[in-house]
Amino acid sequence: MFTCDVASIDLTPLPLLSNDTATDNSLLSEQNTTDKALLGIPEWLAQINEDISRLLERGTNIRQLVEVRACAIDSLLIALFKWFELDKTDLALFATGGYGRGELSLYSDIDILLLSPDEIGADASSKIDKLVALLWDIGLEPALSVRSVNDALEAALDHTIASAQLEARLLIGNEALRDMPIQIVNKQWSPRAFFDVKMEESKARYLQHNATEYNLEPNIKTAPGGLRDIHIIGWVTKRYFRVGKLYDLVQQNFLTEKEFDELSFAEGYLWQIRHYLHVLTGRNENKLLFDYQREIAQLMGYETQPDDQPNAAVERFMRDYYRCAMQISTLSEMLTNHYYETIIEPNLPDDERPKKQPINARFNRVGDHIAIAHHRVFAQHPESILEMFLLMGQHGIDKVRTHTLRALKIAARGIDQIYRDNPVHKALFLSNLKEQNYLFHRLRTMNRYGVLGNYIPAFAQVTGLMQYDLFHRYTVDAHTLFLIRILHRFTDPMFSEEFPLVSAIFQRIERKEILVLAAMFHDIAKGRGGDHSELGQTESIEFCLSHGMSLADANLVGWLTRYHLLMSITAQKKDISDPEVVTVFADLIGNVTHLNHLYVLTVADMNATNPQLWNSWRATLMKQLYSQTRRILRADIDAPTNRQDMISATRAQALAMLDNVNNQHMNRDEVLRLWDDLGDEYFLREIAEDILWHTEAILNHPPIGLASNADSPPLVVLREHRELALDAVQVFVYTQDQINLFAVTMAVFDQMNLDVLDARIITATRDFALDSYVLLDPSGTILVDEDSQQELKQRLINAFKDPTVLKLTNKRMPRQLRHFEVATVINFEFNEASDQHIMSLETLDQPGLLARVGQVFLQEQIEVHAARITTLGERAEDMFYISDQNDKPLSAERLDALKSALLASLATKRENNVVYSY
Repeated sequence: MFTCDVASIDLTPLPLLSNDTATDNSLLSEQNTTDKALLGIPEWLAQINEDISRLLERGTNIRQLVEVRACAIDSLLIALFKWFELDKTDLALFATGGYGRGELSLYSDIDILLLSPDEIGADASSKIDKLVALLWDIGLEPALSVRSVNDALEAALDHTIASAQLEARLLIGNEALRDMPIQIVNKQWSPRAFFDVKMEESKARYLQHNATEYNLEPNIKTAPGGLRDIHIIGWVTKRYFRVGKLYDLVQQNFLTEKEFDELSFAEGYLWQIRHYLHVLTGRNENKLLFDYQREIAQLMGYETQPDDQPNAAVERFMRDYYRCAMQISTLSEMLTNHYYETIIEPNLPDDERPKKQPINARFNRVGDHIAIAHHRVFAQHPESILEMFLLMGQHGIDKVRTHTLRALKIAARGIDQIYRDNPVHKALFLSNLKEQNYLFHRLRTMNRYGVLGNYIPAFAQVTGLMQYDLFHRYTVDAHTLFLIRILHRFTDPMFSEEFPLVSAIFQRIERKEILVLAAMFHDIAKGRGGDHSELGQTESIEFCLSHGMSLADANLVGWLTRYHLLMSITAQKKDISDPEVVTVFADLIGNVTHLNHLYVLTVADMNATNPQLWNSWRATLMKQLYSQTRRILRADIDAPTNRQDMISATRAQALAMLDNVNNQHMNRDEVLRLWDDLGDEYFLREIAEDILWHTEAILNHPPIGLASNADSPPLVVLREHRELALDAVQVFVYTQDQINLFAVTMAVFDQMNLDVLDARIITATRDFALDSYVLLDPSGTILVDEDSQQELKQRLINAFKDPTVLKLTNKRMPRQLRHFEVATVINFEFNEASDQHIMSLETLDQPGLLARVGQVFLQEQIEVHAARITTLGERAEDMFYISDQNDKPLSAERLDALKSALLASLATKRENNVVYSY
């Protein structure tokens, strides 16, 4: 039974609480209120909410305050039940759900049940209607169910309603119905059926949140590790033990005191977050959005220190949240499994019970779980902690029995420096990394139950550590384990089509633990300041040497840790069509062994950082860089060693594809004549497949720029490009070059709300532009609506004819981007091979960004020859290959002027979440 102890809390004056035993209408009489219609209740509720917030600021335990809120609502509903004379009926008023547990935040749902032994009469129904109307008028918005016992029996077939009824707490009314809600659930649901349906519900809920506690904007109620994971422990156990509160499970020897304390602390932390969410939003908000994270961090006492980075305080707050979430989800999983093993399993038919088979003297296999042979295994044989995980890999077991997990959690606390220095333990840990079977699952369990963090203390420091941005989707520990999981996928035939080259390379690598160790250490020094790659290199080498690995192996792990970002940066931020760039990269790599390991690690790292990061564009860049580098390192005599060799290789590949398909729409001689006119730059930057698509479109279009075809419009063709992103469309433009081409194209895309993912702007030898773009269509209409495709084509053609740049529109800043400040950084690098400057631009990815950059280029009389567009979360990192309008390099003065103009244009002000240029 819920009890409300508010003796230590000063919440006066509370007239309803202080007079909750009144039996007449004087409690809510019009003479005692300032608002005759609403009886003064809204003001009273507002005062309670204000008092709760004030007391929380003074350090009152949040658990007391959610109970105070429930107690206040109790007194109000009891008083109103009497006020509307429902106490003179045979109805019973119950608090259900979270309110039934006595847990109410400021704007939590107030779930109540009016239960009648029989069908409800007209008089009682009229009184109920008045009660409900008043509750809505005073702003409580109750989730009210009015049912007879028969109706409740039928309704309880819905497991969500049954769950709420398990929490039912009688407030006032028919005492004979006090236990009826729980009796109904027990009648409609067997322990096993209820357990099964709640587990299925939990799995579905986890999938809705990507099956991870580490969402950037978590729902603190329903996400993995949220409050719902605590509720589910209560639901499945209350159905069997018939207890009222979670602590009662301690007295039933189902829950240990320490487990209860851990759950209670984590629950209180989430309740405090929820309280501030409700305060900030004025509603029942459970999503911890970027909109609120900074302010809640401050309200919860996370202060910025003098030497902190800008986001340090909010990152510390979210780190603690993620740690709580992991603790809750781990305990929820363990305790629900414990319920199954101790309550459900013993009552199963013999053929359904898991069979026990000895593995060795210390461990048994029980079904598909591993279990210690007796409770003293870890105490008597400390090496068994690591031995167990090795046995799991060797015997294909990925689950652990609950009593073993409990013993493991206690034993893990004893892993200290003496334990880590033991040669037997070192050999076992290394053997675990060599054993690839279920490696991710084993490391995940090690992490959740304290083994990994105690064995590698530096790993404990990055557990729950996140970066406050949209690019890094996971905490460092989760990202590291996902990376190892993706490495394993490279051996799985299911993923061979998605990762054909990297899978083949990884499967040929014999010492896979080298890559696993590099994965373990590549981000382990994040959050300490300094270069995390360099710090990680030192620590990884020390770890490898201390575990008996050779100096060569240790140095390879350290080198991979030090240069784990090198390949992705080179592929995405440098012109890898330039042989000199690839040669410099090859010199840094040194040999094919380093290249193979780095390529595999980089692809896995990119996939584990952000699911949206890996696409066919990045895959193509990485494969191109790998292939070119490998040929250089192997001294392949056929490898293109200069620009002309690369041009010839691309033409030969495209010509071979043309011959293979025996295309009837293109004459080989016409194709070769056209290619001679397109220029070297075109064949350096385009791939063979796109070259054939462009070629066919150009040859089937009336010649542009000839006197006989003076009215021939520019060529604009579109096709689906789903490999790069869903709803992506590839646009190819072929027209006479003009100084405002890039600017007007970007303006058209901006007006049609199309985001540019990739761009290649190339000028052919005949002064023709060959521009190729990959666009993302947020509305999803371009690919399916022919009118939209025609509109895009016509707008581009009209814009090319009119030299005036289209006016840009002010656009609403996407919600998530409003909370990030990204400094605009512009750098220039001269490329001797192309006689052009490469301009790199890092800035906030904001609406109309490329359109505004295009306008500045036009204003400053800049010619754009190529562009590479990269978006990494909230950050845009774009490159432009530029010259003056005579294709000459820009002077230092003009570069300074361009930089100043861009900085001025990209400086923004935000009013009502709309972006304006200064």
